[in-house]
Amino acid sequence: MDGFDWNRTLREQWEWHWDNQLRERLAGMTDDEYLWEPAPDTWNVRPRGTSTAPMQAGSGDFTIDFAFPQPDPAPLTSIAWQLGHVIVGVLAVRNFAHFGAPEAAYEKWDYAGTATEARTQLDQQLAVWLAGVESLGEDGLRRPCGPAEPYPDAPMATLVLHIHRELIHHLSEVSLLRDLYLRGESR
Repeated sequence: MDGFDWNRTLREQWEWHWDNQLRERLAGMTDDEYLWEPAPDTWNVRPRGTSTAPMQAGSGDFTIDFAFPQPDPAPLTSIAWQLGHVIVGVLAVRNFAHFGAPEAAYEKWDYAGTATEARTQLDQQLAVWLAGVESLGEDGLRRPCGPAEPYPDAPMATLVLHIHRELIHHLSEVSLLRDLYLRGESR
């Protein structure tokens, strides 16, 4: 389509979901809700030294649970875990690799111990991501992702679509966990 703005369309894909479905779903989250574990052995973000997961990552007072390889079946995850994954693995690592943001890795991240801190980190990483995608313009969307990604020859547009799917997927899981928490099904 001649004159069609693919960059704006890709950004609007995420922005529509954020503005109309997800942003308000995160408003008013309490720390109890953020750290709630819906089942035994739920992976979470925990104070350093309190995890029983096979592995923990993080540089600050809180670490995130994980294992490699991931167990089968995979454990349930808390809202804190989901947000930690989105903030670091989905956004911050890509913001570093592609848009000049500070270095980010699961092992080096200062994970949020509160819902408010997590929301602040999420908002910051989303802002960097969207500004980075906008900075690509039309030509940048065609450029290969490069060695920071599992499919280095894929165009950046493919990465943008993937990240937006990840955001929608994981933040929808957060919304479901909020629904379960607020209805007191497992508490």
